[in-house]
Amino acid sequence: MRSAKVGSALCLGIDPDLAALPDGFPRTLAGLERFATLLVEVAAPFAAAVKPNLAFFEAHGSAGIAALERIRATVPSEVLVIADAKRGDIGTTAAHQAVALFEVLGADAVTVNPYLGSEAVEPLLERIDRFAYVLCRTSNPGAGELQGLEVAAEGDAPPEPLYARVARRARTWGPGGTVGLVVGATAPAELAHVRGIAPGLAFLVPGVGAQGGDVEAVLASGPAIAPDGGSWPGGGLLVNVSRAIAGAATTAVPGGSRDPATLLGEAAAHWSGRFPVLP
Repeated sequence: MRSAKVGSALCLGIDPDLAALPDGFPRTLAGLERFATLLVEVAAPFAAAVKPNLAFFEAHGSAGIAALERIRATVPSEVLVIADAKRGDIGTTAAHQAVALFEVLGADAVTVNPYLGSEAVEPLLERIDRFAYVLCRTSNPGAGELQGLEVAAEGDAPPEPLYARVARRARTWGPGGTVGLVVGATAPAELAHVRGIAPGLAFLVPGVGAQGGDVEAVLASGPAIAPDGGSWPGGGLLVNVSRAIAGAATTAVPGGSRDPATLLGEAAAHWSGRFPVLP
């Protein structure tokens, strides 16, 4: 497992923003692609996975998608690529989304939106050689507006917040071993609650770094329990860091290096060390 090899649960977010490019990188798509390629080159060696956010490339039209495909081709084969696409739609649409993300882009995993129900995301969950992270309790400030709404008791499920019901349902989705959950570090109590409901599901945790999420809570509640009741290196946990690494290229300290590659590598090494693989 890659996390065991690098000794970290770090997931490198790739969300390149023209306005945030460091000096020496033109604020064009070409500059964005050059920066993202450098980010992969110097930071991915410290990460268990990389997570490109498709919207940052889709905003540039077909040329942006082509740039994303070239960047994806630079990711070493042993590094998991998670397409942050938040897809999910009626069956035929989701089937084509699966082709676009898994076959064309070559993603190993995707993020999916469960709002349309299990049928709508099944095409993204059914391949045993791919993986899907279901949005559960996200890290954005407005997450609780819908995710926190209480839903009625159903079967063995008690009255509970919608995010908890999503976690409960997701345990039974897919053929087995293809589903995880997106749970934000900015809501540590909810993170612990979801882990109690779904002890064996892998977590993708955004919200540390620039969003100020609780690192200790993630390390405490993020790792999953293996089916045999034990644990495994990394605990199926990936912790995403995007801006806190990419932004290091523009934050050289007095007397320190101003080389973007050096700054990015140092930031990636720092964050990698904050999420050590757990026994």
